[in-house]
Amino acid sequence: MSDVGSPQAPVQTPPPQSTSRPLPVIAVWARDLLVSLAISAFIIIFLYQPVKVEGTSMMPGLEDQERIFVNKFVYRWEPIQRGDIVVFRYPRDTSKSYIKRVIGTAGDRIRIENGQVFVNEEALDEDYVPSEYADARSYPEVTVPANSYFVLGDHRTMSNDSRDFGPVNERYIYGKAVFGYWPMEKLGRLR
Repeated sequence: MSDVGSPQAPVQTPPPQSTSRPLPVIAVWARDLLVSLAISAFIIIFLYQPVKVEGTSMMPGLEDQERIFVNKFVYRWEPIQRGDIVVFRYPRDTSKSYIKRVIGTAGDRIRIENGQVFVNEEALDEDYVPSEYADARSYPEVTVPANSYFVLGDHRTMSNDSRDFGPVNERYIYGKAVFGYWPMEKLGRLR
């Protein structure tokens, strides 16, 4: 028998070999790690900063050694408001940071009579200051200057605040305390 006239199967050529090879698994992990670190650094440097509370001036809401996040970007978009918990550089020693609650904003008239805070002649309802943390100190009326804030600690008997060093200029304020993350039983938004 002859092979003439019988159909031949087409010869298939293998696909061309690629000269590039996939990255090894370690290189992929390293790339992902670097991207994650870059994103984390961006968030910590520009948006949220973890902070450890040192001291008892904001008890019972914030306790000594509690860990919180401070939003460093929020005040670029919204104004500082009465009731905000702010973190700022201590005006008398800018190497130290303090955390206090804003009681008065620019133009507000603040006075304290036997521990009761008055803002523009109205008694301030401070449910965040339990009676065991209140004090009976008085403070003469002051008008908060432009671009400044009157701040007080929630633990009034243990706080070094605007009663001692005066209103805080906004240039010293660098963030708003927004979220507690340690200890776990304190996990959540700050109020």
